[in-house]
Amino acid sequence: MDQPAQLYDFSTAHFLSPISEFMNDDTVSEVMINGPDEVYVERGGRLERTDVAFEDADALYAAVRNIAQYVGKRLTPENISIEARLPDGSRVHIVQSPAARKGICVAIRKFSKSKLDVNGLIRGGSLTEEAAEFLSVAVGSARNIIVSGGTGSGKTTLLNCLSAMIPDGERIIVLEDSSELQLQKEHVVPFEVTPPDRYGRGGINMRGLFRASLRMRPDRIIVGECRGGEALDMIQAMNSGHGGSMSTAHANSPLDALARLEVMSLMGDIEMPLTALRTQISAAIDLVVQITRFHSGERRITHISEVGSLTSGGDYATRDIFVLKTESDGQDIQRHLLPTGNVPSFADEVRSEGLLDDIRHSQEVWGQ
Repeated sequence: MDQPAQLYDFSTAHFLSPISEFMNDDTVSEVMINGPDEVYVERGGRLERTDVAFEDADALYAAVRNIAQYVGKRLTPENISIEARLPDGSRVHIVQSPAARKGICVAIRKFSKSKLDVNGLIRGGSLTEEAAEFLSVAVGSARNIIVSGGTGSGKTTLLNCLSAMIPDGERIIVLEDSSELQLQKEHVVPFEVTPPDRYGRGGINMRGLFRASLRMRPDRIIVGECRGGEALDMIQAMNSGHGGSMSTAHANSPLDALARLEVMSLMGDIEMPLTALRTQISAAIDLVVQITRFHSGERRITHISEVGSLTSGGDYATRDIFVLKTESDGQDIQRHLLPTGNVPSFADEVRSEGLLDDIRHSQEVWGQ
């Protein structure tokens, strides 16, 4: 670690000392500061109020100013809300008054010190060996995949795990608003949105990064999260030969995820008939993997769905390959991710490439 990074690490630890016990607690996944004397944490998907507090509002303000400085951002009346990160990689979102009526509000999504892999998802019940093998074949055959889910459902963790399935030797370009992904591959080129300085000079937004990445000889482009008009750039890239791209989207179902991509594409101020846009989206996206956080705190994949052609009415169509089934005996709830019997349309293609030669768990999924 270089000297400036060490200095920021030391100063950030000092300013955030009231919550240090939670930042060092591996069972805590998120720390939420609703004001200097109101701090919540998330453990196992459940929220708990703590009894810790900052000395006063000025102490909390000093802490968030230090965090913003670390990533070259400024808290000003013009910048009410900013995203940042801590030296350890944890993601921070800050909202200040007057938008935050209680004063400065902070949410810290902690950086995991242990890299969760697919086997960890299987052990935790989020995924089955059969579904994991299916996704491995899909990623290996360069299918375009959207990971869909609500806030805190585990989209980023799942995207990290899917990235480990990318074949070695490929060049992966990662685009993010604030760096958070921990791709488990060797040849990774991370790009991050950079705001302009106080005079409006410099800086680059997500759309600018995406266009630049297309000239950087990517084998795969991974967008941490689609939030706006860059969705259209991603869709067009997927349709122009950049297979195997992945991203996440906030949505509650595979169909909602496609609708969400549509809305974000329209945010790019395009002049395109709606049917044409939907045709591009349905042609670009191969699979939507839906992940959900339940009230119990469990995070489970609920759908792995293939995106088909538009219906005769011009609507999106999906075919579920895996669906989460829930059973209850009145006391315990059991959830099982099971194949539906639908064979993906690209089964013959991956079979001809020899990608099904070594599968052990999902022969029926591929129609074998």
